[in-house]
Amino acid sequence: MTPLAIVNARVIDPQAGTVSPGGVRIEHRRIEDIGEIATEGTELIDAKGALVAPGIVDMGVFAADPAACAAGGITRIALMPDQSPPLDDGALVRHAAAVSKPALWVHPIAAATRGLEGRELAEIGLMRNAGACAVATGRGWIADSGVMHRLLAYAGALDLLVISHAEDDGLTANAVATDSETASRLGLTSAPAVAEAMAVARDIALAEETGAALHFRQLTTARAFDLVRAAKRRGARVTCGITPAHLLLSDTAIGPFRTFARLSPALRDERDRLAAIEAVRDGTIDVIASGHDPRGPEAKRLPFADAAPGMAGAATLLALSLTLVRDGVIGLPRLFDMLSSTPARLLGLPAGGLAPGDEADLVLIDEGAPWKIDADNMAGIAGNTPFDGLPVQGRVRKTIKGGQPLG
Repeated sequence: MTPLAIVNARVIDPQAGTVSPGGVRIEHRRIEDIGEIATEGTELIDAKGALVAPGIVDMGVFAADPAACAAGGITRIALMPDQSPPLDDGALVRHAAAVSKPALWVHPIAAATRGLEGRELAEIGLMRNAGACAVATGRGWIADSGVMHRLLAYAGALDLLVISHAEDDGLTANAVATDSETASRLGLTSAPAVAEAMAVARDIALAEETGAALHFRQLTTARAFDLVRAAKRRGARVTCGITPAHLLLSDTAIGPFRTFARLSPALRDERDRLAAIEAVRDGTIDVIASGHDPRGPEAKRLPFADAAPGMAGAATLLALSLTLVRDGVIGLPRLFDMLSSTPARLLGLPAGGLAPGDEADLVLIDEGAPWKIDADNMAGIAGNTPFDGLPVQGRVRKTIKGGQPLG
């Protein structure tokens, strides 16, 4: 493999918190040097002032989608167990891990319960040995507190992260929107946003009781963020994530019956959206992820209540997240800490860094490049995005996996 040198770049090091001029030299799939690098005998890429950052580690996606991930600078994904069949067996975990290599490394997340039904624990230890990087409740919440307690205790003993979907389904069952003026005007079945905080409070209490590491895949409300802040102050091993949709859109985006904006959790009111921005600013939110859940027209072009929740987000994750930098909420190093370094650390993956010896998973970015999101022409399986037609800035010029440029 010919060594690769990227020169004339601005290198983002999220772990050092710096953006520095220089380059990256890659040899034998690993970073050999950073900064002022030797270029003799290399294949040369002139960045022309573009950004170089660690490849994105997308935490908690629902489909392995190599084309969308390459377009979005994603080099590794943590795949949710909500597959067909659910990832509740070691053989299924091994198969999922091998599907998209070498262009995209898939790190399966084990199903917490058999069939993701919330009743009987799956063989978590065997799935961990088969390569599972974490264990998750899937799209739903485990309502039985005894089952959730056993899950956290068992996963804690294995030092395995538990990823929870935080909505009390006693309140959210059959709901398709958040209680609000918008839902009332459209006549949609809705649930109070407090359903999220109720689930968060229960799960944090059990995590503190067992000492397990707990990650909420997606939190979206001010009350939930307050609970996580307080738990962190107490020293609990609690983290949380969010997608760009809940940072940039409020529930008004669902009108008039825009099924591409039907998500899970549902979009919240403007107060909760602003609370999410502040939670990014103050460090309460640890991870930004795409929530990539591509759905075809047969699942989305239906009456709102019948449409499947979810959005395709891998190809647009970076461009939408860069909005936080342009708005002065966070800087570039913190953004890539949330997109890459922290997900890798939480999942125990060898990624997210730019130190010599690290795996050469990189993304080259034209930070100011303008483009428009076009649902009909998005890379990947499907283009079900609520951001169709939105002008954005920041485009991936090249994704590099293990020292090899993709595409």
